[in-house]
Order: sequence, then structure tokens, then C-alpha cells
Amino acid sequence: MSHNLQFYIDGAWVDPVVPNTFDVIDPSNEDAFAQISLGSKADVDKAVAAAKRAFNTFGFTEVGERLELLNRIIAVYKKRSADLALAVSREMGAPRQFALDSQVGVGLAHLQKMADVLKSFEFRHVKGSSLVVKEPIGVVGLITPWNWPLNQITCKVGPALAAGCTMVLKPSEIAPLDAIIFAEILDEAGVPKGVFNLVNGDGPGVGQALSSHPDIDMMSFTGSTRAGILVAKAAADTVKRVHQELGGKSANILFPDVDLANAVTKGVAGCFGNSGQSCNAPTRMFVPRDRHDEAAGYAKAAAEKFTVGPADAAGTRLGPVVSQIQFDKIQDLIQSGIDEGATLVAGGPGRPAELNRGYYIRPTVFADVTHDMRIAREEIFGPVLAIMPYDSVDEVIDTANDTVYGLASYIQAKDMKKAREVAARMRTGNVYINYPTWDAGLPFGGYKQSGNGREYAEYGLEDFLEIKGIAGYEAAE
Repeated sequence: MSHNLQFYIDGAWVDPVVPNTFDVIDPSNEDAFAQISLGSKADVDKAVAAAKRAFNTFGFTEVGERLELLNRIIAVYKKRSADLALAVSREMGAPRQFALDSQVGVGLAHLQKMADVLKSFEFRHVKGSSLVVKEPIGVVGLITPWNWPLNQITCKVGPALAAGCTMVLKPSEIAPLDAIIFAEILDEAGVPKGVFNLVNGDGPGVGQALSSHPDIDMMSFTGSTRAGILVAKAAADTVKRVHQELGGKSANILFPDVDLANAVTKGVAGCFGNSGQSCNAPTRMFVPRDRHDEAAGYAKAAAEKFTVGPADAAGTRLGPVVSQIQFDKIQDLIQSGIDEGATLVAGGPGRPAELNRGYYIRPTVFADVTHDMRIAREEIFGPVLAIMPYDSVDEVIDTANDTVYGLASYIQAKDMKKAREVAARMRTGNVYINYPTWDAGLPFGGYKQSGNGREYAEYGLEDFLEIKGIAGYEAAE
């Protein structure tokens, strides 16, 4: 039986209080291929009440019990990997193998890392005659996006469960099916009723109700900066903790000593990965001015090797972007680059010639981009790279940091001393030197309008914990 039109509340699949169906669109062909229900405040109230009841028990479970639960979830997650990959591929356009290896794979990595962390995490320590305890914050509201749906679900649900929190998840209504399968996974793994609840819906209908709910102790949100501000404002009246992972406009600084062809080619791949729909994508490529044209040539060659096509087509490397809204936004920004005088090196407006249906973007590279252009300042969230020349180290650091965002930055240099010095000056939550392998154990999050708090591993677990000092405890452990 499909649970697409239901919510998972208090350990059972239930119908919405008020029926309100919503089409899920396949961005590869623009067809509606499934329907979900959009929830309301009444559904949120039911889910929060269930989570509040469950916290009275789950919030006081032993660490070993929660570790066993995580391990059972991991086992079922592995079993359902193919189902998850198909859902992600169809709902947000990820090429099938990429959906399995990366989209589903990263979720598994987060769950496994959290299980490893929980084995040795210290929830209490003695300080003199007192005891300091880290306790679950309580009932948490989780709002996750469509671009890396399982990444964000697992790096919120995993630490929340590990901490002993109970929760209500609202996934993106654009890409909700993987979350429904994830709820089935948790149900099969034996998550106690009320501990995990799923209510589908949009921001005004469910997100607002969660954020403002007096019985929600914390909101963890990933999405646009605009929506993150709305969550924070809605949460302010109840003074709940708000953890946000928001937008980005990441700089990729290439120093003169690098193998330029290799650094540019990898930079293009990093920008275009997931069809450019990553908040930490290296979208601003800074190159020495005397090698700007050479870099543009390498970028053009790299971009033209990206095969654009449907998610289920063999050989597709770049699937569609997720929706008509995103397609239109990206088209507007590409046109703005042309209008403001950047040099179009590859791609440009419109779909690829052979694709007349689906939200496909031509892999696009601009050169001669200046800092005042929209494509240099706004988050595009599509396969669009801006190449920007620089003259000195101080200049490029100042320009790279001159943005409202601060999620990630990238440095390519043979001189590691210089790379480390520049990394120290970057105002970003993450710095990646010479395209390192992704690490699920590294803290992830941003400075400035890219958010607050950190996710992944023990850093994510800490964000779901309160700290209690018990004076006079006189413990000897």
C-alpha cells in the first residue's frame, strides 16, 4: 500500500485532517507522476502532541538503546536503497546512478557516522563536586530541502535520535517521496511510536506551524536564506533554538602555481555537480588575471563534456533542475550575465537544442565577470560558473569574502603554507584545499547569512543537546 497521501504520526500512517492533494512533478519530463497530501496546522498539532508524549520516555533512554536503534535503521536503509534512489531520481532529477551512489550514499554515511560517534560520546562529566550533563533538547521540528534530500534528513534525524530527541519532519513538498520511504524505514526498524513523525506540506501551511509551535523546543532548517529568516521570525516569540543551514556563493581561488587545466576542470565539475544545486558549490572561480583567458578555454572544454539529459537516460551526467520556478530563475540570471557584459564562454539561455521538454539548463560558463554583476553575487543554484580575474592575494581574499554568504570556500595551491594562510582568512564555515575527499566527520555549516549551528558527526549531535550543570552532585565517576 502506498503511503503517499498519508502522514506518519504516533507510529501509524494517518490521513490528513483536511484533504489537500499536491502533484509531484518529474523534472525530466514535466509530468506529474505522484500525489502527496499537504498538511495543515491541525496535522502539526497532532504530530507535536505525539512527539511530546514520546519524549517523556525516549528522552530518558540509555545510550545503548539508541545505538541499537540507529543500527537497525542503517540495516533497513541499506535494504531500501534502490527504492530511495528511484524516488530521488524521479522527484528532483538526479541521474539514476548518481542518485544511488551519492544522494542515497551520503545519507547512509551520515547514519553510520552518527552510530560511530554515539559509541564514545560523553554525555556527562564531573567538574569538581558538580556534574555537567548534556541532555536532549526535547521536541524538535525539522525542515529539509529538495536538492540533497536524504543528506539533510539523515544529518538531522540521525543526531536527533542519538541525542534522545523526538521530532516532526517536514520535507520539501517538491521532493517528498524519499522522506515517505524514510519514514517506512524507521517504522520497520522499530522506532518507538511518536519519536519520529512526518507531516508533508509547504512553508505557510506546515513550516510556519512548526516554527511557531509552543511545544517545539528547537527548529533545524535547511533551505534558502529567505525562508530561513521566516523560520527564525516565527520561532522568536517562543524563544526556541533555531539552527539554520542556508545559501552560499562559494569562492574557488586558483593560485598561479597550480596545474591550471586540472584545477579548472575539477572546479567546473564541482560547480556543475547535482546540476549545480548544491549550497556549497564553488560557483565563483578566481584565476590570476594573466591566465584568465587560458582558464576560460579549459572551462569551456570541460563544460562541453557534460551530457545533459533525462535522469533515466544512459550517459546523462547533468540532469534537469528541480522545477519550473528554478528553471526560470536560472534563465533570468544567465540573461543578466549577458546583459551586464560578462563573456559567455559556454552554454547560455534556453534548453539544449535536442531537449524541448523538461527543466534542462545548458552547462554555462561566463568569463570576465566583475564583482558587481548579479551572477557574482546571487546564488544561482544551477550549472552556471563565473570566472573572475584577480591581481593579488589580498585582493582576491577581500573579494571572495565580500558576500552576504559564508558557507564554503575552495583553495587550489601547490604551496601548502600559502593555502593554509589563506584558509585562515576565509570567512566561511568550511574551507576545502585542493579538492579533498568529502568527509562526513567534518563540521558543516556557515557564517553570516549562510546560517548558524553545525551539522555532521559530533558537531551535529551537540546542536540537539542542552547543557545542565548540577551543583553539589559530588559524583565520582
